[in-house]
Amino acid sequence: MQAEDMEVPIINNLNDNGDRQRPKGKDVFKDQQKESESSLESPNLEFEYGDTDTLTAELSELYSYTEEPEFALNRDYFEEDFRTHARGRRWIELTVEEQRAYVMRLLDALEVTDRDKRLKVARAILYLAQGVFDECDTEVDVLHWSRHNVFLLYDMGIFTALLELLSMEIDNSQACSSAVRKPAISLADSTELRVLLSIMYLMVETIRVQTEDHRPEWIAAREAFKNELGSPLYNGEPFALLLFTMVTKFCSMNAPHFPMKKVLLLLWKTILFTLGGFEELQQMKVQSRDHLNLPPLPEDSIKVVRAMRAASPPASAMELIEQQQQQKRGRRSRRPLVKQDSLDTYNERDPFKNDDARDEEEDPEDTDSGIEGEVDPLDRDVIIQPPPPPPLLRPPTERVNFPKGLPWAPKVREKDIEHFLETSRNKFIGFTLGNDTETLVGLPRPIHESVKTLKQHKYVSVAEVQIKREEELQQCPMTLGEEEVEETPAEILYLGMLPNLSQYVIALLKLLLAAAPTSKAKTDSINILADVLPEEMPITVLQSMKLGIDVNRHKEIIVKAISALLLLLLKHFKLNHIYQFEIVSQHLVFANCIPLILKFFNQNIMSYISAKNSICVLDFPHCVVHEMPELTAESLEAGDSNQFCWRNLFSCINLLRILNKLTKWKHSRTMMLVVFKSAPILKRALKVKQAMMQLYVLKLLKIQTKYLGRQWRKSNMKTMSAIYQKVRHRLNDDWAYGNDIDARPWDFQAEECALRESIEKFNSRRYDKNKNGDFTPVDNCLQSVLGQRVELPEDFHYSYEMWLEREVFSQPIQWEGLLQNP
Repeated sequence: MQAEDMEVPIINNLNDNGDRQRPKGKDVFKDQQKESESSLESPNLEFEYGDTDTLTAELSELYSYTEEPEFALNRDYFEEDFRTHARGRRWIELTVEEQRAYVMRLLDALEVTDRDKRLKVARAILYLAQGVFDECDTEVDVLHWSRHNVFLLYDMGIFTALLELLSMEIDNSQACSSAVRKPAISLADSTELRVLLSIMYLMVETIRVQTEDHRPEWIAAREAFKNELGSPLYNGEPFALLLFTMVTKFCSMNAPHFPMKKVLLLLWKTILFTLGGFEELQQMKVQSRDHLNLPPLPEDSIKVVRAMRAASPPASAMELIEQQQQQKRGRRSRRPLVKQDSLDTYNERDPFKNDDARDEEEDPEDTDSGIEGEVDPLDRDVIIQPPPPPPLLRPPTERVNFPKGLPWAPKVREKDIEHFLETSRNKFIGFTLGNDTETLVGLPRPIHESVKTLKQHKYVSVAEVQIKREEELQQCPMTLGEEEVEETPAEILYLGMLPNLSQYVIALLKLLLAAAPTSKAKTDSINILADVLPEEMPITVLQSMKLGIDVNRHKEIIVKAISALLLLLLKHFKLNHIYQFEIVSQHLVFANCIPLILKFFNQNIMSYISAKNSICVLDFPHCVVHEMPELTAESLEAGDSNQFCWRNLFSCINLLRILNKLTKWKHSRTMMLVVFKSAPILKRALKVKQAMMQLYVLKLLKIQTKYLGRQWRKSNMKTMSAIYQKVRHRLNDDWAYGNDIDARPWDFQAEECALRESIEKFNSRRYDKNKNGDFTPVDNCLQSVLGQRVELPEDFHYSYEMWLEREVFSQPIQWEGLLQNP
């Protein structure tokens, strides 16, 4: 199914501000007909979410298609040097000792002062890391020799040597100043950096991924490399900090030639390797709860999400109009609540208008174009029993695999139980007992049962324990003493990032904005295409098409890397300490991350997910093993045969998860979602038939449902039904009715300021070692204080006499003033 078949009228009819524009006449119905057809054909996406794509896909994304000629260049430099050393033999024929001897020779040659010679040696090393592809027959062979060579290179200390060269290139002020002055930057400006970063990325990614043929020495090397990257061994800070510095330097326009895509990919994979992926996070969460003597998790969230199935795509406006016309003509018998089917989308209006401020006559283009409508008939059983659906729309075979019960165990917080008991005591007895959740005297029997049920599902998070512990440490610093902080990789990374955290966050969001498909090119925006544009711009149509695909692919990879990186940082910092997570979240919110993500989703999301911005024959390692066919316009347009683009679906889910993390339990940020009118944007994302993506969209809709008004809820009962079925229940959460809205005024500033104060107290207590706090011991012995030798600055010696004359001798001293009472 082509991407253009997926057009959704409402998305096409948005101007830059997100406002609707009315299409003219017949075009409306053509577009709706198109969308109607696409919604019927929308397939289930067989997508498995994970830390990364396959190793081959991840390696191929390191290179842009304009870098393709450099593969042969790497091979030529290697063979030129290797010929003098091995005399007619091939690399794969050498013994391991002979290979080690040759790598040692390359390592020595890296230390020459001549830049050109050094670059040739670095290219030869890159060819080894790429798997000596000229001596291989298949892609599997290339990956095998790449893994073998990478472990050999690591063992010989190549990574440390490359790190020194990378630091030199970063500090190369001459290259930076010449790049700043250039009107147009191309691949040639970042050659050395690209070669170094490519080798380092191949080493990190290849060693990170464990395969079945892992030898014992490789497993040991992997652990050593992981600890090395996460420890402050490189200039007293983890390796990731050097890459963060590159990102901020690039975004401040001081080094526009930095190859940002490679930097971001390497940064993401370094953090993924050192801190761990989603599976490791789940294990760490289980261990952390065990360590704090908390009950085990009610379920494994990864397994639950993987077992979920997607709801059918919403019905289009065209289908709903046809249904209404049939009803009017009397072709369909009246059934209870049957009008609800047509209400779902057709009657949807701006949730911020009054219920009765609706037009008499509704045009089809005013609707949200089929964002909401029919879900799976099985998903509807909760609300109403519908009439039997047409066999073409809903195959009956789906009933077989329908899981019984709800997917998530319900959860209740301690404060929810306290609030419930406080309300009950006020109602039945007339007074409250504060935070007492045990005393039930005087309350009727049903309340006893309710409290029992709530306590059965009570869930205490690691974050709540950490907040309580922090409050105790702030209140009793003397009695509780120093806190023992475990030196985890996340803790070391946070400590390194803390001084410049806001700069790092702003830089990442600037890059995300520049790479987002909805962003318009501006003259003052960051140029992220430095490592994709060739020296000579294309002259033929074919070259232009190829470059266009390359640029789009380049942007998609940057979005993928940044979204995965931010999500990892948020998840690891939250587990390490809640206030580390909160400070990163607050920096993201203040840097406009919430509207940025919403802007990203304000596009035809089906087109983005099914985009074909790849040329399979040019992907590594395919392009270095097989003969290159002649590229034509047809072969470029064809793309791959997949029904979706893995990286784009991965990016969308990551961004939705980030948005969930930023807004969860934060009333002021939930109101930002409402103010930015996120509901129609998020509902369009429900068109993607992928269970995990739908789950995170529904979560975001659930938290703002109570603020969208009664009319919105009335018009979107199918969405409410889907939320009920797929999102975890908080037993006394009033999400579907919104009765407590009046009691919770929106004070964004007060909420964020209170949180900021708690974060600053935490950082000051734990990390500000040099600060003289209230409880620092004071030396008040006159002799020892006056006897201390104080180092005075050199200029003080020159101006001391003048200061003495001006401040002491020329000032009259009123001695009697000292005798008077203050």
